[in-house]
Amino acid sequence: MAANSREKIIVIDFGGQYNQLVARRVRENHVYCEIYSYRTPLEEIRAMNPKGIILTGGPNSVYEENAATCSRELFELGIPVLGLCYGAQLMSQVLGGKVAKAPVREYGKIEVTVDKSSAIFSNVSEKTVCWMSHNDYIEKAAEGFKITAHTNDCPVAAAENREKNLYLIQFHPEVLHTVEGKKMLSNFVYKVCGCAGDWKMDAFAEEQIKAIREKVGNGKVLCALSGGVDSSVAAVLLSKAVGEQLTCVFVDHGLLRKNESEEVESVFGPGGNYNLNFIRVDARHRFYVKLAGVSEPEQKRKIIGEEFIRVFEEEAKKIGKVDFLVQGTIYPDVVESGLGGESAVIKSHHNVGGLPDYVDFKEIIEPLRDLFKDEVRKVGLELGIPDYLVFRQPFPGPGLGIRIVGDVTEDKVRIVQDADYIYRHEVEKAANEYAYKAAEESGTPLDKEAPDHALLRSFWPSWMPDQYFAALTNMRSVGVMGDERTYDYAVALRGVKTIDFMTAESAEIPYSVLQTVMNRIINEVKGVNRVMFDLTSKPPGTIELE
Repeated sequence: MAANSREKIIVIDFGGQYNQLVARRVRENHVYCEIYSYRTPLEEIRAMNPKGIILTGGPNSVYEENAATCSRELFELGIPVLGLCYGAQLMSQVLGGKVAKAPVREYGKIEVTVDKSSAIFSNVSEKTVCWMSHNDYIEKAAEGFKITAHTNDCPVAAAENREKNLYLIQFHPEVLHTVEGKKMLSNFVYKVCGCAGDWKMDAFAEEQIKAIREKVGNGKVLCALSGGVDSSVAAVLLSKAVGEQLTCVFVDHGLLRKNESEEVESVFGPGGNYNLNFIRVDARHRFYVKLAGVSEPEQKRKIIGEEFIRVFEEEAKKIGKVDFLVQGTIYPDVVESGLGGESAVIKSHHNVGGLPDYVDFKEIIEPLRDLFKDEVRKVGLELGIPDYLVFRQPFPGPGLGIRIVGDVTEDKVRIVQDADYIYRHEVEKAANEYAYKAAEESGTPLDKEAPDHALLRSFWPSWMPDQYFAALTNMRSVGVMGDERTYDYAVALRGVKTIDFMTAESAEIPYSVLQTVMNRIINEVKGVNRVMFDLTSKPPGTIELE
């Protein structure tokens, strides 16, 4: 289905922390969804012909001077609108209701009583637990609105003007803490907006291959291949589209995980799984020199991003005129870099906000730019990429440069590589031992010599993190080893559970596993005398340390 003809719901972003999650929840209903700033002109919104509009939360009060707002005309387009939290209050205020400071602030899990006759609350329990996060409240609903939900302290937890297809919800149905939130958003998508739900990932690769062929023509294409999930899927997608017109350049910037450079070459290089024009560039020293003495995270990202482009330009000149550069940019990269929506810049990605102003290519192709991480994995499986590659842990473009707090040196890279290797090995070892035992008890024994990776993962314990790695803090502390005083670095272990990498909770890795990891790191990694575990969720933290 062509991008301009598929049904779409748009999310209008007022700076809420869950904007990506709202879009992701809509896509789970097989309806395409994109995020736009509240500054997007009304005519552009009309031209998109969306099936529905969702207004996100935001950090401010709608009655403040210069607060993010929208025009009354947005609600007169004849398009269903759902306002969430700030969006709910904004809808109320713009349409004549009253918003004020709440007598009682609501934050966290709150029991909400709903009117089950509302289309939004169809098949939802009359009393349901929802996630509240607001200091203001709707003191008076706008004319024509019927109150459809309340709590002990919030008289208007939801309201609707069914005649005009306008709905507002004070809480956050998009987060997992709202027990029946997915059901509420599905009701909006299908019962209110009347979507068919015909957007499927199984057609994505075919559509992209066709579009890429038309765009590239006879041009030459250079792909920035890191060996990570995103760039690997992008490379295979381009390979199927343009074949030998594609050259993949793998830059070893000295900030990769232990042995990763060799692993990438074994898969994508000569004799590997794919027939790619593969070039490996050893640029380790070059990057170390550029990063010397630099400790500010954004500056490190931008240095790494610019140096990447310069290396690609140099390699492109060696192989002749290159027209297109391919990158594995995905949708969270775009939004977290402050593009497309209204949220603050969280971090510059080397393939989005980290690029220099000038690049010597006709155009940059980003075939995965509209996809979330789990959607990228589905495309990878569809393309026939081996399961163990598709489900490998995400790794940021700037690599260990943002897993080393402070300045980057070759010795610090060695420390974090060795510590990370031990951590990942021990966690996977413990998870696999659990899986083999569980599989055997269920009557589904696994071949330990050549296991089915998908089947093995299905038996992993519930504590198994979706992403886990070791990072090097900039803290040094006193320790005692072999009856001698030490003054060495502290390593931080990170392990999170997440569905879409937009929100995450700390994984409850067994203490016995962490104890083994700690003992091994301190005994085997020179320069470390302390190991800590990072319990921070996302938000308020990010998954990476920097």
